[in-house]
Amino acid sequence: MTAKTALVTGASSGIGEATALKLQSLGYTVYGAARRTDRLQKLADRGIRPLAMDVTDDDSMRAGIDRIVAETGRIDVLVNNAGYGSYGAIEDVPMDEARRQFEVNVFGAMRLAQLALPHMRTQHAGTIVNITSMGGKIYTPLGGWYQGTKFALETLSDCLRLEAKPFGIDVVVIEPGDIAADQLEKSSTAGAYAEQADAVASSLRSEANTKRNSPPQVIADAIGKAVTARRPKTRYATGFGARPLIALRRIVSERAFDTVISRAVGLPT
Repeated sequence: MTAKTALVTGASSGIGEATALKLQSLGYTVYGAARRTDRLQKLADRGIRPLAMDVTDDDSMRAGIDRIVAETGRIDVLVNNAGYGSYGAIEDVPMDEARRQFEVNVFGAMRLAQLALPHMRTQHAGTIVNITSMGGKIYTPLGGWYQGTKFALETLSDCLRLEAKPFGIDVVVIEPGDIAADQLEKSSTAGAYAEQADAVASSLRSEANTKRNSPPQVIADAIGKAVTARRPKTRYATGFGARPLIALRRIVSERAFDTVISRAVGLPT
């Protein structure tokens, strides 16, 4: 294929790092973005172009897109991977932290889409890949704020897919399951929800759970498949637990799903 350009955010580790390398192997000129470029040295050593970018800073995002277009003349793939999860009871999580999760996980991703879209429309081609989570389709105790960001990104992606289609632009959602590189912060450490927090944390960190988690490469491979498909799927659910849990959520009642999830994390039903 002719040289195409891809931007991967959150590229310093995990899914982002694996995706940058995957896209490079497919022939793309890849820009790997992170807040600190020193964390991108491993990718730079492999020929991936490091890009300093903070997805909560509009000037930073503008400068990044402008640099890519100035250097390559185009942007073909945007992978919105930057994000994080902070688990805690709805009541316990400070509103500043709740807002920050939405700023990083939702508004940062959609602002980059806004900045990339004019260039993709000019090309009449492009793919925007938004990394959500199976947490954008299911729910768990203490996951409300984080999963709320993923539910929001799912719906925004659906609307954007319809809006962008007439311009030859694809919008794809990737819904990872449990991934070995994922790191979740815990906000409920004391008070009324401490017992729930301890149970959820123990479940997530258990040896059985960590052994079954999928490697980030599984997600990178799904992204590679999506961006090279003539007609990509709208969603790719992959990684441990993603498909069965999303399917279960569709076919059982909410009360039944409440019971399944509560038992899975060791809470009373």
